[in-house]
Amino acid sequence: MNNIDGHTTSRVENCRLIELGKNHHANGNLTVVENCMQVPFDIKRVYYLYDVPGGEERGGHSHKALKQFIVAISGAFDVVIDDGINQRTITLNRPYQGLLIVPGIWRVINNFSSGAVCLVLASEHYDEGDYVRDYDEFLKLTSTKRAK
Repeated sequence: MNNIDGHTTSRVENCRLIELGKNHHANGNLTVVENCMQVPFDIKRVYYLYDVPGGEERGGHSHKALKQFIVAISGAFDVVIDDGINQRTITLNRPYQGLLIVPGIWRVINNFSSGAVCLVLASEHYDEGDYVRDYDEFLKLTSTKRAK
């Protein structure tokens, strides 16, 4: 991964699924997520997406520095990750499994099932300056960084 001019260039292979512990009990299961333990960064922000209408997408951006860990708390959805060269679609549908997304990866979240809840743990507080929201700009930044 390169970090030049504030934009990190990563590959989809740098993103990975992480299995969280599943503590099974007769009266229900429990999964724990702690700072810098199951998730490989300090969690500074938590948010969740829900009631996403059928056919709608979320995301559609990349981050310069922010790392994210995405979990399907309920239901299912797809996360399309893109490094400007390769794309990969990961279906999240288990509350004890999450997807680590590193900086410099374009992501789109789509195909939400009815009742899906998408939990996002983020490594940084909200900062609009960290977002790259235009795909053509993302491709330009990515190709420039890979050429150096």
